[in-house]
Order: sequence, then structure tokens, then C-alpha cells
Amino acid sequence: MTAHDIEGQQDTSDMATVFQPHATAQPDATDWNIQKRPIVVAVAPVGAKISEPSINPVTPEEVARETISCARAGATMVHLHVRDRQGEQTADLTEFTRTLDLIREESDIVIQGSTGGICELSLEERCVSLDDPRVELASLNMGSASIGEGVYINTLPDIRFWAQKMHRNNVVPELEIFEAGMISSVMKLAEEGVLPGPHHYNFCLGFQGALPAKAENLFFLKSLLPEGTPWGFIHEGMNSLSLTATAIDLGASVVRVGFEDGVYLEPGKAVQTNTQLVERLVSLVEVMGYRVATTQEARALFGIKK
Repeated sequence: MTAHDIEGQQDTSDMATVFQPHATAQPDATDWNIQKRPIVVAVAPVGAKISEPSINPVTPEEVARETISCARAGATMVHLHVRDRQGEQTADLTEFTRTLDLIREESDIVIQGSTGGICELSLEERCVSLDDPRVELASLNMGSASIGEGVYINTLPDIRFWAQKMHRNNVVPELEIFEAGMISSVMKLAEEGVLPGPHHYNFCLGFQGALPAKAENLFFLKSLLPEGTPWGFIHEGMNSLSLTATAIDLGASVVRVGFEDGVYLEPGKAVQTNTQLVERLVSLVEVMGYRVATTQEARALFGIKK
């Protein structure tokens, strides 16, 4: 697992300052903490076809309990689809509303709804999460992609519809990028005024049929963004945090774990709960020299005003 690459040559005194926490040239502990870049830790707790030893939360009580536990472990944001009590996507907000009620009783975690998911729901039904005023942020897929044996359809008219509803409901879009051409779609819709900035991108790698989860694809996608643009990373089928570490070092401001993406801490080692994944990611962020963002910092990053 790679942290910061050290470019060029440094003399031994410089190295001492970097690696000795009590060196006289280093700021005090308070100033040092302030200088660390905050990373938003997100969790998507509900998966599909999850098997033992992993325990997939599906009911409102289970999802809320898992979300609150993840928040206590350091998660700043939770990504949720609208589901029924069996975990299937639905347009009925009953169980989703109950889930948010329970979460808000104990946690201030940032709530992200979804307009995605490969399902048979209609255009309007896919974005019903936006109707709950507690949804602050929502995923907005920026194009269609081949996923597995089918096509994940998100046409430009679809995207305009969802983006306009987000704007009306004061929900901030997170722009999901499965292929490089989708970044051009963002630019087009920005020119139309449908997607006013600032923009926050999220690179989604590892979906079968779309861009593979490889470091070179992270480098490539990042190179296409305007300098200083915030971005995040999702690793579908994750079986270790190695590529997530690469994303953090490349400048990702948001990284995600959870059963929606994968149940493994390392190849062959599945976890029981999402909390274990969050704990490992928080540990990674800290050992790399960064810190986990607070919910206030996450809301400021995304420009959430609810």
C-alpha cells in the first residue's frame, strides 16, 4: 500500500523533520493537525447478494443501526437507495423515511440519496429519495455504461430531469463518472446552465464492462479535470484498500467503503459489518498523514446549505 511518493532528493536533515514528530522545526501538535488535509469517509452499507460471514442490513432498523455505528467509527457521509424491507429498490418512501428518522435520532451524518441502481424503476421513481428534505446530496450518473450483461441507462434527457429536480429541492449533485466521456457531458450541461458549479466528481471504477479499477485509470480521469476540482472514488468489487490509498494520495477528497461496493478488508478476508470497513479506512487515512473530515467540513466541501 503506497502513501506519498518522495520526488527528488532530500538531505538527511529534511528527512529528520519529516519523520521525527518532536523535531524543533515542526509546529506544535495543534497546528500540525490543522494542516492535515481532511478526507470525507463515506459508507454505502446495503449490498446485494451478500453471504456469510457478512451480515447485510436491509430493514430500516438494521440500516440505521449500522449507519450510526459507522458514524461513530468515523464515517462522515452515508449513501442510501430507497429500498423495501427485503432490500429491493422501490419507489415507496415508507421504509426510507423510517430509516432516516432513526438515523437522525442519533447522528448528524451527511445523507446522500441515490438516483441510480440497475432496476426497472421509471425516471421519476429513481429519484424519489430527493423528496425527503433530509437528503442533502445525491448521486447523479453522468451517462450510460455497459455494466455486466446489460446497459446502465442514463441519457442526457434523464440527467437533465434529475439535475433540475435536485436544483428545485436544494440537493447537491455528486457527479458519478464511469467512463472518461462522461466528464464531457458535465461540461456540456454546465454550459447549458443545467449543472451550475462548483462541481464534485466521483470516479466509479471496477464495474464489469466499464473502466477497470486500476491506478492508471485514476491518473487518467484526474488529468481530465480542471485544476483544483474536488473528486472522490468508489471501488466496485473492492477486496483491499490499496487503490483507495492511491486515490487519497492523488488528492481524492471523498473515499467510500461499504457492502454496496465490497465486503473484503483484504483478499479472502470478508468482514461481518460495515463498521469494520469504516474503521480500517479511518485508520488508513490517519496513517497516511491525513485526517477524517467532520460533517461540518463535508457539508462545506459540497456546498450543502440545507
